[in-house]
Amino acid sequence: MNCILLPKNSTAIRDELQVKHIHEVLKAKVGDTLTVGEIGGNIGKATIAKMGRDEVILTDMVLNKKPPAKLDLTVVLALPRPKVLRRLIMDMTSLGVNRIIIVNSYRTQKSYWQSPLLERIDEFVFEGLQQAIDTVPPLIEFKKRFKPFVEDEFPALLAEGDDAVVAHPYAEQSWKGCLNVLKRQQKMPKVLCIGAEGGWIDYEVDLLCKHGCTAVSLGERILRTETVVSVLLGAWLPLH
Repeated sequence: MNCILLPKNSTAIRDELQVKHIHEVLKAKVGDTLTVGEIGGNIGKATIAKMGRDEVILTDMVLNKKPPAKLDLTVVLALPRPKVLRRLIMDMTSLGVNRIIIVNSYRTQKSYWQSPLLERIDEFVFEGLQQAIDTVPPLIEFKKRFKPFVEDEFPALLAEGDDAVVAHPYAEQSWKGCLNVLKRQQKMPKVLCIGAEGGWIDYEVDLLCKHGCTAVSLGERILRTETVVSVLLGAWLPLH
């Protein structure tokens, strides 16, 4: 929790986890300065004016820094196990993904769609934002019917000249080779499609490719979804 996120125009921290973090992790006291951000707004500093067990009051708040820019990227993710989804949402939020579309797939178990963790997506986004010192959440959508989504909605994600890739361990094209070509053209894919545990089936890959995707492989090793997300999204991160 590298930043305490607050509702607009709020100077009181009442979220249980935030208050606990300030007391037990930061070990802050009255007069100390915190890094804070307004949800959807700027980031800055504030001074602790008063502390209690259930509330922390702030003063002298100055929000003068814009949040980091989002990646110009939509991730289409096949719904994985709910516990894995929690980590993925946090990581993709921290990395700055602009839009996340969670879809059904052949290897997605029907029970995953009934998980109570799906009702807590906003919590996971909140955690990711505070980790990355960001204030702007990604747009998250759910699509329970794969074929209608790909045929009717997926093409609209791509403007003329845009590229999309689908991760598939058995693709002939390597991710590295694809990147080299795109970087020579000074562009990156606008859409990244990642399967859940077990990956996409051939039908799904073929349908995505029919509607604008290029299938790419990370090599012979079969990787966990979390690893694939981290490796692929690393290509969008600037090097300083």
